[in-house]
Amino acid sequence: MYVAVYCGSLATVPQSYVDLAAEVGRQIAARGWHLVWGGGQTSMMGAVAREARAGGAHTYGVIPKGLATREIADRASTELHVVDTMRERKKMMDDKADAFLTLPGGIGTAEEFFEVWTSHVLGMHAKPVVLLDVDNHYKGLVEWLTELRDKGFVSHAALSSLVVTDDVSAALDACVG
Repeated sequence: MYVAVYCGSLATVPQSYVDLAAEVGRQIAARGWHLVWGGGQTSMMGAVAREARAGGAHTYGVIPKGLATREIADRASTELHVVDTMRERKKMMDDKADAFLTLPGGIGTAEEFFEVWTSHVLGMHAKPVVLLDVDNHYKGLVEWLTELRDKGFVSHAALSSLVVTDDVSAALDACVG
């Protein structure tokens, strides 16, 4: 089982989020699963990979050349793929993953989340899409999506296909589908 994790990569995030990412990495490894992630060592991204690897998980990282210095490419990864573009990165991650788990993050994390969720809703894949919403990080987003559903812009089925939880174990349970 390969779980793609999307999360923040900036060093300015609160330590509690870095700790959350580390816990996700530990629990992925404890389940005997493997990690697919953006291939960087910084912040949450680095924490999830270090802990997954420390627990014996295979870590499959994909990082664009242009971010290899900024996000500090994780050369200790079991597999590290350095690609030319973000589109290549996302395709490789999408193809490898059996499920998608989004942790707190910024606009890049949100973009990755929306792409995999949209492709799920459109029937392009049947892999679980899970949003780990600790500290109400995504509360406003979920409220907006509910409003879009109520206005007819998002179907009930689309919104129902998204699993939102504030618990790491429940989020990983949902990755099994």
